[in-house]
Amino acid sequence: MSDQPSKPKPKHFSMLRSYTPADFFTLGNAACGTGAIFACLNHLVESRDERYLWWVFALLPVAFVLDSLDGFVARKTRRQSLIGADLDSLADVISFGVAPAVLGFTLGLRGGWDALVLIYFVACGVSRLARFNVTAESLTDERGKVAYFEGTPIPTSLALVFLLMAAHMTGSTNDTLWFGKIIIGPWTLHPLVLFYALSGSAMISATLRIPKP
Repeated sequence: MSDQPSKPKPKHFSMLRSYTPADFFTLGNAACGTGAIFACLNHLVESRDERYLWWVFALLPVAFVLDSLDGFVARKTRRQSLIGADLDSLADVISFGVAPAVLGFTLGLRGGWDALVLIYFVACGVSRLARFNVTAESLTDERGKVAYFEGTPIPTSLALVFLLMAAHMTGSTNDTLWFGKIIIGPWTLHPLVLFYALSGSAMISATLRIPKP
C-alpha cells in the first residue's frame, strides 16, 4: 500500500452547459475563419473559381464583427465562462492568423521565402495572444479593465485581407502581384509578403502600446 495522498479527481462539466451567450459569438468567429480557409482551398481546387474568394472577403469581416460582439455581450450579460478567454484566443488564431496567411498563399504568395514569412506571421499572432493571456491580469486597471494592448491586436490583420481584396479587384494576383517578385538564392520572394512581416512584428512589439477601448 502506498502512503502517498491520492490525487483529487478532475471536475467534469458539460461543455454546452458551460458556454455563456458570449461564447457562441466566439464560436461563430471561429466558424467564419474555418469557412474562409475552406473557401481558399476550394478556390485552388475548383480552377480558381472567384466566387470562393468573395466568400473569404465576406467571412473574415463577419468574424471581426462577431469577435467584437462577444466582449460586448459578456459585459452586458455580466457572464463570462471559465474557458471564454482561451476560446477567444483560439478563435482569433484561426480567423486573424491562419486564415489571412492561407489567403495570401492562395492569391500568389507561394514562394519559399513567402512561406517562411507567412509562418512567421502566424507564429507572431499565436505569441501575441499567449502573451496577452499571461499579462492581462497585470495590465488590469482599478476598474478591472485592461487599459492597453502591448503590440497591435491580432484582428488588425484584417487590413491585410482588405489589401489582398484590392489586389484581386485590380487583377493583381498570382503572376501579376503588386511589386513583382525577387529570386533570392533557391527561393522566390514577393515583396508584397513583407506587409505580413510588418503586421506580425507589430503584434509582438513590446514598446507599441495601443489604448484598449
